[in-house]
Amino acid sequence: MRSDGEAGKRGYLKEGFRLFHLKDSKAPELDFHYHEFDKVVLQLGGKVTYSVEGRSYFLKPYDILLVGRSMIHKPTIDPSEPYERMVLWLGGDYLANHSTEDCWLETCFERTEQRHFHLLRPKGEDRLRYRELFERLEAALEDTAFGSGLLAETCLLQLMVALNRDLVPEPVEDDAAYRFDPKMEEVTRFIGAHLGENLSIDRLAGEFYLSRYYLMHRFKEVYGITTHQYIRQKRLLRAAEEIRRGTPVLKAAMEAGFNDYSAFLRAFQAAYGMSPREWK
Repeated sequence: MRSDGEAGKRGYLKEGFRLFHLKDSKAPELDFHYHEFDKVVLQLGGKVTYSVEGRSYFLKPYDILLVGRSMIHKPTIDPSEPYERMVLWLGGDYLANHSTEDCWLETCFERTEQRHFHLLRPKGEDRLRYRELFERLEAALEDTAFGSGLLAETCLLQLMVALNRDLVPEPVEDDAAYRFDPKMEEVTRFIGAHLGENLSIDRLAGEFYLSRYYLMHRFKEVYGITTHQYIRQKRLLRAAEEIRRGTPVLKAAMEAGFNDYSAFLRAFQAAYGMSPREWK
């Protein structure tokens, strides 16, 4: 069981993809969490602030948010208005298996992670174009006639091509659309680049000329979990990804920063509900 304040894993996806069309009259209460799959959110109604890896996005109707697997996130919903959205879940290998050499469909998620900017705010006619792409996919998934499965995949691929075309070029960022703490983002970038090294509070505080107390307090305030919990989860996610790719379990654990193999096994079992070898 995860400790208080630690981001947990939500949702399970066995098929290649799933689409949800959700509308809540009562705002659901969600903690910080992550997925083992990629997620695309089309905002349709309501007042929502979506935190993704420490950046807070103030969503408007027709905004599109891309949340890659392993990214810690949380929506904060204003209960004064119904919250409506369409949410697309994409399995870990689905986009790769449907990509070609000159059309790598995971590029949009890779670019948003590199830029630390996960929002696409379509303008003018593009707003209705994206809604239509989502609604075509929704209709195809509800269809039971001949070729409905192939039609749904075709609709999904059209949507992903559109997202890549709009997100691969450098997007125009609207400063009013999001907020972040530059210093804490520097800390998390440093963590991501040095997972295999010592990442004690003392080292991080020294690297960024911060007091231990300020770093711990501010990090928890921005990310919703402690620095220690964030580092452990990122190490587990890194190790799990390497094991999935075929890296030997012990090597994956060491390269992700786990010096105590038995502690890694316990943490992995608690996080994934299975041993690393079963996961592999």
